[in-house]
Amino acid sequence: MLKAGVLGAGHLGKIHLKLLQQSTKYELVGFYDADKNASEKIVSEFGYKSFPSMESLIDASEMVVVVTPTSKHYECAEKVIRAGKHLFIEKPITQTVSEAEKIRDLAHEYNVRGQVGQVERFNPAFQAIKDKLINPMFIETHRLAEFNPRGTDVSVVLDLMIHDIDAILSVVKSPVKGVNASGVSVISETPDIANARIEFENGCVANLTASRISLKRMRKARFFQRDAYISVDFLEKQCEVVKMKDAPTDLDEYAMILTNAEGIKKQIYFENPEIVANNAILDELESFYEAIKADRTPEVTLRQGTEALRVAMLIIENFKKI
Repeated sequence: MLKAGVLGAGHLGKIHLKLLQQSTKYELVGFYDADKNASEKIVSEFGYKSFPSMESLIDASEMVVVVTPTSKHYECAEKVIRAGKHLFIEKPITQTVSEAEKIRDLAHEYNVRGQVGQVERFNPAFQAIKDKLINPMFIETHRLAEFNPRGTDVSVVLDLMIHDIDAILSVVKSPVKGVNASGVSVISETPDIANARIEFENGCVANLTASRISLKRMRKARFFQRDAYISVDFLEKQCEVVKMKDAPTDLDEYAMILTNAEGIKKQIYFENPEIVANNAILDELESFYEAIKADRTPEVTLRQGTEALRVAMLIIENFKKI
């Protein structure tokens, strides 16, 4: 077992504490939070050990989860890495790309593993179809949420859209060519609703929409590639795979057939990938344990977290050009 500590005990920090305590791969040593009153309440309610300082928690740990506000990510991550401890850091990796690059380079210098908490990579619906995404050429995502003051310290791009940015970058094996975007602030000081169009050098186009002022929740992605349409519902944990193949000569009377303008017939058929229920946050934590123990590349590297942030910042910068 690896000794694990948590920096930051807010809403998500408490989830990490609970799951680390449940895990058979980690030994939870405790947490540190700058809010003393909140810390005392957590200790009395859950019995977790509260450390008097960030440094004392890091010293007692072999792996540290950083779940502080994004503005504190760089400060915390630097201390963790310089202490020679492995780093699990929630998204977005840092506030700026330059900070993210420094964290990435520091981890390499100190020979520690780092993983970014992009939890949708571990969503069972996405896990079920990711190997079927061969060469998507058009992608559309919608991530809508009801208003919640928590998280409005950053743009909706860094709060919500970055989940879809990361998922898209993980399946499109091509550099980003350009970005066009628009964002509107409705109730917050930063944009609450945004739309972005990302163009890749291989011709793929991704159209992303994110909102935190919607009346209902939605987290859906649609991928279009040659002879296939694949959809993922991250919220309901469902997926659909619709494929086409050349129609056989001996057609079944119930077969679904499309005929194009050239007279070529295609048969439509459906696949039902197996979706294995899981706890995505626990899975990402335990996958990081396996990466540390096996000395292999984590599922979501600091480099990937940096690239997702880089694209997110390009989108935010694009707002200013409007």
